[in-house]
Amino acid sequence: MAKQLTIGLILPDVLGTYGDDGNALVLRQRARMRGLDAEIRPFLLTDDITDDCDVYTLGGGEDTAQILAAERLTSSPGLQRAADRGTPILAICAGLQVLGHSFNAGGREVKGISLLDATTTPLSSRAIGEVITTPQAPLTAPLTGFENHMGGTVLGPDAQPLGRVTRGVGNLDGTAEGVVQGSVIATYMHGPVLARNPELADLLLARALGVDPAELTPLELDVVDELRAERLK
Repeated sequence: MAKQLTIGLILPDVLGTYGDDGNALVLRQRARMRGLDAEIRPFLLTDDITDDCDVYTLGGGEDTAQILAAERLTSSPGLQRAADRGTPILAICAGLQVLGHSFNAGGREVKGISLLDATTTPLSSRAIGEVITTPQAPLTAPLTGFENHMGGTVLGPDAQPLGRVTRGVGNLDGTAEGVVQGSVIATYMHGPVLARNPELADLLLARALGVDPAELTPLELDVVDELRAERLK
Protein backbone atom coordinates (compact mmCIF):
# COMPACT_ATOMS: atom_id res chain seq x y z
CA MET A 1 0.00 0.00 0.00
CA ALA A 2 1.27 3.47 -0.87
CA LYS A 3 2.30 5.59 2.10
CA GLN A 4 1.60 8.97 0.54
CA LEU A 5 -1.67 10.37 -0.79
CA THR A 6 -2.34 13.59 -2.68
CA ILE A 7 -5.94 14.81 -2.69
CA GLY A 8 -6.77 17.31 -5.41
CA LEU A 9 -9.37 19.86 -4.32
CA ILE A 10 -10.86 21.34 -7.48
CA LEU A 11 -11.77 25.05 -7.54
CA PRO A 12 -12.66 25.56 -3.86
CA ASP A 13 -12.81 29.32 -4.53
CA VAL A 14 -15.91 28.87 -6.73
CA LEU A 15 -17.20 25.37 -5.87
CA GLY A 16 -17.07 25.68 -2.10
CA THR A 17 -20.42 27.23 -1.22
CA TYR A 18 -21.87 24.39 0.84
CA GLY A 19 -18.89 23.15 2.83
CA ASP A 20 -18.09 20.35 0.40
CA ASP A 21 -14.38 21.11 0.85
CA GLY A 22 -14.89 18.97 3.94
CA ASN A 23 -14.82 15.86 1.76
CA ALA A 24 -11.12 16.41 1.09
CA LEU A 25 -10.56 16.95 4.81
CA VAL A 26 -12.33 13.67 5.60
CA LEU A 27 -10.19 11.75 3.11
CA ARG A 28 -7.02 13.30 4.52
CA GLN A 29 -7.98 12.56 8.12
CA ARG A 30 -9.05 8.97 7.46
CA ALA A 31 -5.76 8.40 5.65
CA ARG A 32 -3.70 9.96 8.44
CA MET A 33 -5.50 7.93 11.08
CA ARG A 34 -4.18 4.88 9.25
CA GLY A 35 -0.61 6.15 9.32
CA LEU A 36 -0.52 7.46 5.76
CA ASP A 37 1.09 10.74 4.70
CA ALA A 38 -1.81 12.64 3.10
CA GLU A 39 -2.00 16.18 1.79
CA ILE A 40 -4.61 18.35 0.08
CA ARG A 41 -3.58 20.22 -3.06
CA PRO A 42 -6.08 22.96 -3.92
CA PHE A 43 -6.48 24.09 -7.52
CA LEU A 44 -7.88 27.62 -7.66
CA LEU A 45 -9.54 29.30 -10.62
CA THR A 46 -6.24 30.83 -11.74
CA ASP A 47 -4.28 27.56 -11.42
CA ASP A 48 -3.57 24.95 -14.04
CA ILE A 49 -5.27 21.70 -13.04
CA THR A 50 -2.75 18.88 -13.12
CA ASP A 51 -3.50 15.19 -13.54
CA ASP A 52 -1.04 13.80 -10.97
CA CYS A 53 -3.17 13.59 -7.80
CA ASP A 54 -4.35 10.28 -6.37
CA VAL A 55 -7.98 11.38 -5.92
CA TYR A 56 -9.97 14.54 -6.68
CA THR A 57 -12.98 16.20 -5.08
CA LEU A 58 -15.17 19.07 -6.25
CA GLY A 59 -18.19 20.60 -4.60
CA GLY A 60 -21.24 22.78 -5.03
CA GLY A 61 -21.77 26.38 -6.03
CA GLU A 62 -24.18 28.92 -7.45
CA ASP A 63 -24.87 29.65 -11.13
CA THR A 64 -21.98 32.03 -11.79
CA ALA A 65 -19.59 29.69 -10.00
CA GLN A 66 -20.76 26.75 -12.13
CA ILE A 67 -20.18 28.66 -15.34
CA LEU A 68 -16.67 29.69 -14.24
CA ALA A 69 -15.90 26.12 -13.21
CA ALA A 70 -17.03 24.68 -16.53
CA GLU A 71 -14.92 27.21 -18.42
CA ARG A 72 -11.83 26.52 -16.31
CA LEU A 73 -12.14 22.74 -16.47
CA THR A 74 -12.47 23.04 -20.25
CA SER A 75 -9.43 25.26 -20.66
CA SER A 76 -7.29 23.28 -18.18
CA PRO A 77 -8.34 19.64 -18.70
CA GLY A 78 -6.17 17.91 -16.11
CA LEU A 79 -9.23 16.41 -14.44
CA GLN A 80 -10.29 14.81 -17.71
CA ARG A 81 -6.82 13.31 -18.19
CA ALA A 82 -6.92 11.95 -14.64
CA ALA A 83 -10.33 10.39 -15.28
CA ASP A 84 -9.01 8.77 -18.46
CA ARG A 85 -6.36 7.05 -16.32
CA GLY A 86 -8.93 5.85 -13.80
CA THR A 87 -8.14 8.26 -10.98
CA PRO A 88 -11.08 8.40 -8.54
CA ILE A 89 -13.13 11.61 -8.60
CA LEU A 90 -15.91 12.71 -6.24
CA ALA A 91 -18.26 15.45 -7.50
CA ILE A 92 -21.04 17.10 -5.47
CA CYS A 93 -24.18 18.89 -6.71
CA ALA A 94 -22.97 21.69 -9.03
CA GLY A 95 -19.84 19.62 -9.54
CA LEU A 96 -22.01 16.74 -10.75
CA GLN A 97 -23.76 19.01 -13.23
CA VAL A 98 -20.52 20.52 -14.55
CA LEU A 99 -19.13 17.03 -15.24
CA GLY A 100 -22.17 16.21 -17.38
CA HIS A 101 -22.98 17.22 -20.95
CA SER A 102 -24.90 20.38 -20.07
CA PHE A 103 -26.70 22.24 -17.29
CA ASN A 104 -28.69 25.44 -16.88
CA ALA A 105 -27.18 28.44 -15.13
CA GLY A 106 -27.81 32.16 -15.38
CA GLY A 107 -30.93 31.50 -17.44
CA ARG A 108 -29.13 29.65 -20.22
CA GLU A 109 -27.85 26.23 -21.16
CA VAL A 110 -24.17 25.79 -20.41
CA LYS A 111 -21.92 23.10 -21.84
CA GLY A 112 -20.28 20.78 -19.32
CA ILE A 113 -17.13 18.71 -19.77
CA SER A 114 -18.91 15.40 -20.53
CA LEU A 115 -17.09 13.17 -18.07
CA LEU A 116 -20.58 11.94 -17.19
CA ASP A 117 -23.33 10.84 -19.56
CA ALA A 118 -25.79 13.13 -17.82
CA THR A 119 -27.84 16.18 -18.74
CA THR A 120 -29.34 18.62 -16.25
CA THR A 121 -32.34 20.91 -16.78
CA PRO A 122 -34.37 22.95 -14.27
CA LEU A 123 -36.80 21.25 -11.88
CA SER A 124 -40.26 22.72 -11.43
CA SER A 125 -39.50 23.26 -7.73
CA ARG A 126 -36.39 23.12 -5.58
CA ALA A 127 -35.33 19.78 -4.13
CA ILE A 128 -34.32 20.49 -0.55
CA GLY A 129 -34.07 18.32 2.54
CA GLU A 130 -32.67 15.05 3.80
CA VAL A 131 -32.10 12.31 1.25
CA ILE A 132 -31.40 8.62 1.88
CA THR A 133 -30.58 6.04 -0.75
CA THR A 134 -29.81 2.35 -1.11
CA PRO A 135 -26.49 2.30 -3.00
CA GLN A 136 -25.30 -0.04 -5.67
CA ALA A 137 -22.46 -2.52 -5.05
CA PRO A 138 -19.78 -2.52 -3.77
CA LEU A 139 -21.35 -0.16 -1.22
CA THR A 140 -23.68 -1.86 1.25
CA ALA A 141 -24.70 0.75 3.85
CA PRO A 142 -27.45 3.35 3.15
CA LEU A 143 -26.16 6.71 1.94
CA THR A 144 -27.38 9.85 3.65
CA GLY A 145 -27.01 13.53 2.87
CA PHE A 146 -28.75 16.87 2.41
CA GLU A 147 -29.90 17.91 -1.05
CA ASN A 148 -30.47 21.49 -2.17
CA HIS A 149 -30.72 21.90 -5.94
CA MET A 150 -32.90 23.23 -8.73
CA GLY A 151 -31.44 20.95 -11.40
CA GLY A 152 -33.00 17.69 -12.54
CA THR A 153 -30.46 15.25 -13.96
CA VAL A 154 -31.22 12.55 -16.53
CA LEU A 155 -28.65 9.81 -17.07
CA GLY A 156 -27.68 8.42 -20.44
CA PRO A 157 -26.85 4.77 -21.16
CA ASP A 158 -23.19 5.06 -20.16
CA ALA A 159 -23.99 6.23 -16.61
CA GLN A 160 -25.54 4.45 -13.65
CA PRO A 161 -27.14 5.92 -10.50
CA LEU A 162 -25.14 5.86 -7.28
CA GLY A 163 -28.24 4.73 -5.41
CA ARG A 164 -32.00 4.32 -5.34
CA VAL A 165 -33.92 6.89 -3.32
CA THR A 166 -35.79 5.88 -0.19
CA ARG A 167 -36.26 9.46 1.04
CA GLY A 168 -35.98 12.71 -0.88
CA VAL A 169 -35.92 13.70 -4.55
CA GLY A 170 -32.50 12.69 -5.83
CA ASN A 171 -31.62 13.34 -9.45
CA LEU A 172 -35.10 14.06 -10.71
CA ASP A 173 -38.19 12.26 -9.44
CA GLY A 174 -37.47 10.40 -6.22
CA THR A 175 -36.10 7.27 -7.88
CA ALA A 176 -32.40 7.53 -8.70
CA GLU A 177 -29.70 9.58 -6.99
CA GLY A 178 -26.20 10.40 -8.10
CA VAL A 179 -24.07 9.13 -10.95
CA VAL A 180 -21.37 6.48 -11.30
CA GLN A 181 -19.37 6.30 -14.49
CA GLY A 182 -15.80 5.05 -14.87
CA SER A 183 -13.78 6.38 -11.96
CA VAL A 184 -16.27 9.19 -11.19
CA ILE A 185 -18.75 9.11 -8.31
CA ALA A 186 -21.13 12.07 -8.23
CA THR A 187 -24.02 12.91 -5.93
CA TYR A 188 -26.35 15.70 -4.88
CA MET A 189 -25.64 14.89 -1.22
CA HIS A 190 -24.07 17.60 0.92
CA GLY A 191 -23.18 16.96 4.51
CA PRO A 192 -20.25 16.73 3.71
CA VAL A 193 -21.21 13.39 2.18
CA LEU A 194 -17.98 11.64 3.21
CA ALA A 195 -18.39 12.71 6.84
CA ARG A 196 -21.85 11.15 6.83
CA ASN A 197 -20.93 8.03 4.86
CA PRO A 198 -17.62 6.48 5.97
CA GLU A 199 -18.01 3.46 3.70
CA LEU A 200 -18.07 5.76 0.67
CA ALA A 201 -15.05 7.66 2.01
CA ASP A 202 -13.08 4.45 2.41
CA LEU A 203 -14.08 3.22 -1.05
CA LEU A 204 -12.59 6.38 -2.57
CA LEU A 205 -9.56 6.15 -0.32
CA ALA A 206 -8.94 2.51 -1.24
CA ARG A 207 -9.25 3.25 -4.95
CA ALA A 208 -6.82 6.16 -4.57
CA LEU A 209 -4.34 3.80 -2.90
CA GLY A 210 -4.94 0.98 -5.37
CA VAL A 211 -6.11 -1.53 -2.75
CA ASP A 212 -9.27 -3.37 -1.81
CA PRO A 213 -11.32 -1.54 0.87
CA ALA A 214 -11.00 -4.63 3.07
CA GLU A 215 -7.25 -3.96 3.26
CA LEU A 216 -7.78 -0.64 5.06
CA THR A 217 -7.39 -0.71 8.84
CA PRO A 218 -10.89 -0.39 10.38
CA LEU A 219 -11.61 2.90 12.16
CA GLU A 220 -13.87 2.87 15.22
CA LEU A 221 -15.40 6.35 15.47
CA ASP A 222 -18.38 6.57 17.79
CA VAL A 223 -19.23 10.12 16.74
CA VAL A 224 -19.66 8.98 13.12
CA ASP A 225 -21.91 6.11 14.18
CA GLU A 226 -24.00 8.50 16.27
CA LEU A 227 -24.32 10.96 13.38
CA ARG A 228 -25.43 8.22 11.01
CA ALA A 229 -27.97 6.86 13.47
CA GLU A 230 -29.46 10.34 13.85
CA ARG A 231 -29.65 11.01 10.10
CA LEU A 232 -31.08 7.61 9.24
CA LYS A 233 -34.10 7.91 11.58
